[in-house]
Amino acid sequence: MFVSLVFLGQAFTIMLVYVWSRRNPSVRMNFFGLLNFQAPFLPWVLMGFSLLLGNSIIVDLLGIAVGHIYFFLEDVFPDQPGGGRWLKTPGVLKALFDTPEEDGNYNPLPEERPGGFPWGG
Repeated sequence: MFVSLVFLGQAFTIMLVYVWSRRNPSVRMNFFGLLNFQAPFLPWVLMGFSLLLGNSIIVDLLGIAVGHIYFFLEDVFPDQPGGGRWLKTPGVLKALFDTPEEDGNYNPLPEERPGGFPWGG
């Protein structure tokens, strides 16, 4: 029950929008054909629209703050002198979801090759 919210889905969505917009700063955006802006302003435009609709902007501000912290720790801080990666994927998740290394000696069956022919071989 963080900030009196049961479900933080909207904050998570705004966080993802913030990170995407910071990683793609040159993308031009258009909001309902009325407002043209660069991608880094998208979370702020969405927050303004939410405010215009009469919703609370606390959730949007929370998502923007968490997105900013994530963007800084993942994309900015590691490139600074003396910086490093603080956010690392736990080994258990890597073991579960990483694809195994390909075997160099693997020879696919003829039906697994495109058209059944040894292309490039």
